[in-house]
Amino acid sequence: MPELPEAERARLQIDRVLGREIVAVDDRDTYVCRPHAPGEIEHALTGRRLVSAHRRGKFLWAETDDDGPSLGLHLGMAGRIAVDEEPAPRQWDRFALEFADGGRMALRDKRRLGRALIEPDFSHVGPDAAEVSRDVFRERVGRGILPLKAKLLDQGVIAGVGNLLADETLWRARLSPRRPAGSLSEEELDLLRRQLRAATRSAIRQGGVHTGDVIGERHRDGHCPRCGTPLERGVVGGRTTYWCPECQPDLVTPGS
Repeated sequence: MPELPEAERARLQIDRVLGREIVAVDDRDTYVCRPHAPGEIEHALTGRRLVSAHRRGKFLWAETDDDGPSLGLHLGMAGRIAVDEEPAPRQWDRFALEFADGGRMALRDKRRLGRALIEPDFSHVGPDAAEVSRDVFRERVGRGILPLKAKLLDQGVIAGVGNLLADETLWRARLSPRRPAGSLSEEELDLLRRQLRAATRSAIRQGGVHTGDVIGERHRDGHCPRCGTPLERGVVGGRTTYWCPECQPDLVTPGS
């Protein structure tokens, strides 16, 4: 599933088409383009140019020239942004822009769970996990009895952290995913924020969250890359979770 690093790489793809005139829009997929009717997005964007690309967590949007409407995009569980590539087979390009220079940008999504819409509303989404300030991170993450991993996965708390990025970040920070979020000291919260930013930068640079140091060991026979201890496996925050019981001890028992 795309997480913040994949969304950032998608934003960089959108950067490649800025300034190119849109001459046609394929918005026929009424599920991906809901709530818009076919032709509605095409009418809003044809003749315009995308002028800037933005991201908050996993959510993408591009502004258009002359104060036109913004285009919102979400990759869903398996989507990506394809620029100047041949159309995908089996109608996997769920939404596409065509440009006056003959180029093309498509939301390519085998599972049909991505989104394309005009004037997206991101008011329900917290601050971006890669950009959140120290004080805001302390305030939003370091409260309550929810397990730490569940708090990181809550997109209303901070935006962009998915299952793999959470496991990688907590492993780097040597923090148990089962610790109550409110049990962390300010020093631990600051460390967690630094490691989240570092894990995010590394994933963007190397091609995605699957490149994380501990991610290759997220299987039943996996071992900690740092100390060699067999990883534990459980469900935290409703998601399958791996952690090292030696490096990431439950210093505080959940619920105590």
